[in-house]
Amino acid sequence: MATTALMNTYGERKLTLVKGEGVYLWDDQGRRYLDALSGIAVCGLGHSHPGLTAAISEQAGTLLHVSNLYNTEPSQQLADLLRAETGMENMFFSNSGAEANEAAIKIARKFGNDQGIQNPTIITMNGSFHGRTMATLTATGNPKVKEGFTPLLEGFIHVDYNDIDALKAIDNSDVVAILVEPVQGEGGVKVPADDYLVQLRELCDQRGWLLMLDEIQTGNGRTGELYAFQHTGIMPDVLTTAKGLGNGLPIGACMAYGKAAQVLQPGNHGSTYGGNPLVCQGAYTVIRTLLDDGLIANAKTIGSYLLDGFNRELEGEAKVQNIRGKGLMIGIELTQPCAELVGAAAEAGLLINVTAGNTVRLLPPLITTEADADQIIAIVSQLIRNL
Repeated sequence: MATTALMNTYGERKLTLVKGEGVYLWDDQGRRYLDALSGIAVCGLGHSHPGLTAAISEQAGTLLHVSNLYNTEPSQQLADLLRAETGMENMFFSNSGAEANEAAIKIARKFGNDQGIQNPTIITMNGSFHGRTMATLTATGNPKVKEGFTPLLEGFIHVDYNDIDALKAIDNSDVVAILVEPVQGEGGVKVPADDYLVQLRELCDQRGWLLMLDEIQTGNGRTGELYAFQHTGIMPDVLTTAKGLGNGLPIGACMAYGKAAQVLQPGNHGSTYGGNPLVCQGAYTVIRTLLDDGLIANAKTIGSYLLDGFNRELEGEAKVQNIRGKGLMIGIELTQPCAELVGAAAEAGLLINVTAGNTVRLLPPLITTEADADQIIAIVSQLIRNL
């Protein structure tokens, strides 16, 4: 199928996918693929989940949109569920992860301005990814994705990820917040020290900064907890998520707690489509299913199974520099660029991704079984050996 009418922002797309069921996708030639990417950490429930399909269909026949000038039951229901499961106080629903991070950035800036800070500054990390809007692009710690888009915004400082000493060394009275991913996804599935978020929380408390966690990719059961901060026992001031929240429906959330919860007031922020009844009913069904069907625990179990399998299969393989992950976020870092593995995996009936140039990134659905994992381990390990 030709795509000449689409802007060439994604490069050549060789596959045209037409159908999905469970962990599998089919292309327009009838070929089946095991999906180890989940639409980049989106389809945690897999494809064509019957409960989600029914919920969307019913809501579509009831109410699609009324604007945020009015309450709707699905938006309130979703907000109540997220508050109960996270402890966060309130939330703003958007259409994407980038928009959720935009809301977080606006909270931080207004938080600073309300204290008389004229140039409120946010610390973000090298290797991070927060989105492609102008603000989130500036926050992102990857120079390559910023090329050609200057002038960028002011008000951001970048330091190395997983480096507490670098943060402690910052002496800038304009700093108001830290924005950080609990695990860097686009940066190569980089997992920090176990106490990293705890130390960030302590530092933010000492300095009067907001701790803002970007859980666009790590959230919604992906790491083996509903949200990754729940591995640590801390509470963030701001929590953003999207991707797996809607299982393919366009929804993001910016959740706030404590001193951040009342920063945005009427007129400060808005969205025409954000949190409409359809996407909220879908997201509520997603979270309810993750909780009720044991899929968050499954992410932890199958994630460990995958790590053990790759460590066993690739032991002694010189091309492998590191195998790491948390839940169903797996990264296999090689000593050489490996983008060609994406096409080779597709030829073998497996959909994967390569990020940071040399890291195979695996983000299978949370419904993945041991049998599915065995296929992923076998195909990826053989492809790496053949590279």
